[in-house]
Amino acid sequence: MSELDEIRRDIDRIDNQIVELFLERMACAERVADYKAARGLPVLDRSRERALLAQRAGQVPPEMRTYVEVLFQLLMEASRNRQGERVGRTSEVAEAIGAALAESPATFPREAFVACQGVEGAYQQIATDRMFRHAQISYLDSFEAVFRAVEEGLCEYGVVPIENSTAGSVTRVFDLMMDHSFHIVRTCRLKIDHNLLALPGATLEGIRHVYSHEQAINQCGEYLRSMGDVQVHVCENTAVASKMVAEGGRSDVAALASLPCADIYDLVPLAKSVQDRGNNYTRFACIAKQLTIFAGATRSSLMLTLPHEPGSLYKVLAKFFELDINIVKLESRPIPERDFEFMFYFDVDCPAASPEFRTLISSLGDVCDEFRYLGSYAEVV
Repeated sequence: MSELDEIRRDIDRIDNQIVELFLERMACAERVADYKAARGLPVLDRSRERALLAQRAGQVPPEMRTYVEVLFQLLMEASRNRQGERVGRTSEVAEAIGAALAESPATFPREAFVACQGVEGAYQQIATDRMFRHAQISYLDSFEAVFRAVEEGLCEYGVVPIENSTAGSVTRVFDLMMDHSFHIVRTCRLKIDHNLLALPGATLEGIRHVYSHEQAINQCGEYLRSMGDVQVHVCENTAVASKMVAEGGRSDVAALASLPCADIYDLVPLAKSVQDRGNNYTRFACIAKQLTIFAGATRSSLMLTLPHEPGSLYKVLAKFFELDINIVKLESRPIPERDFEFMFYFDVDCPAASPEFRTLISSLGDVCDEFRYLGSYAEVV
């Protein structure tokens, strides 16, 4: 037997002891849970955990303290979750999710009154038609107006873009999420093809001004630079840009927009699919005032603010890891009027009805300052 084999045999022996001690520790955690349940005590005892971490860190050499702190944070997280399961710990949010799962309709509606930003031909309208078979659409001037319409009950649903595979997140929408009350009930991933649209008779060489939404401009940066001496102008929406070109009557102006806009506004495509990447997709969220969880909801969205201290984000990520819940998106946005504080947005891949998700929702308050559940939903591709 080689020296390495002997070392590995020692590691196996130690690991077996660790497993036995872990089971013994978890049995003690169950006894603690029974004690707390009998006396109405909370599962989380922050002062006890801080004291334990400091004590364990002081038992090892300085170069090993970080490793010991990480190890015992995971142990305490597992112990806390086990205690929560033992006492049937829940939260108002978890109870609301359970009620929504029991009461929500089995199928997503085919008809609805939906608010979108822009005008006919906007990508939001195309996404709305993808999610609803027969939607009555109210076109509004801004994303904020869509959130307000939903929040005030002026429409059943609203559709807003949230991220693009090329240009990233739609930051304005993420900022609005902090200010409005809503729930996400479905998302849609839409293939985006931007086209250079102009009046009949216009030529590619004659274009001197291009109008479009900021996201579309970002997604077509390489093509726009190849056009040479062209001024690029940002406007509210790709369809609004098309309408401006149609009503302006100028042959030196073009819009970056969808092909349906060409038919709607009597324009012609001077160039098709001019986005920088062929796999250019945008995700749209369908939002509603009431919490509704339709069948097949396997993705959920959360907003969290964390303590401004080392390890706070790690503690949240460790909770997802322990529950085997996959994070598919993590976004941070600065909180207005709060210096160097951020709101973290999580999209997680986990069935809303699963026990792991209920445990997550019931215990997130242990590791964050504020927590908001935005909804569980299925994504239409």
